[in-house]
Amino acid sequence: MNDKSMEPNFPVPKFAAQHPAWLRLDSQLRWYDTKSVHAQRWYKRIKLVQVALAILIPVMSLLPADCAKWATAISGTMIALLEAVQQMNQYSTLWVTYRSTAERLKHEKFLFLSAAGPYRALPESERLILLAERVEEHVSTEHANWFNETRRVASTVKPEGK
Repeated sequence: MNDKSMEPNFPVPKFAAQHPAWLRLDSQLRWYDTKSVHAQRWYKRIKLVQVALAILIPVMSLLPADCAKWATAISGTMIALLEAVQQMNQYSTLWVTYRSTAERLKHEKFLFLSAAGPYRALPESERLILLAERVEEHVSTEHANWFNETRRVASTVKPEGK
């Protein structure tokens, strides 16, 4: 078992270990897994701080009038700023899409290692070609979805004066 998860580390067949298709799968799986964890952490941190600030607003209102006014104004401003950061960076969306892609790549890895599904009964060279094509399909699909979502978010932000 590896340290990062409860999944066992299956041995990679010698014919695949240094092949570009396998190396690409391995690097992309690690990249999407790492980026998903990163986006999840930032999303949860931002939301936790927002909730904490929102919970503190009623408490701050009990402070002396001048302090209460400033404390609640700063808290409200910070909540809005944190939401803007979350919207600009799309941590929630990235967390889900990167995790989804990582899971699809993991599924592909285990099908390949098991010679199951589309890899069943194929010679080694054909398995590797199919692996390369399917990995690139998953990565390309995720990239296209990211591009479309980024364009959609950018189109909802209206430039000043328009």
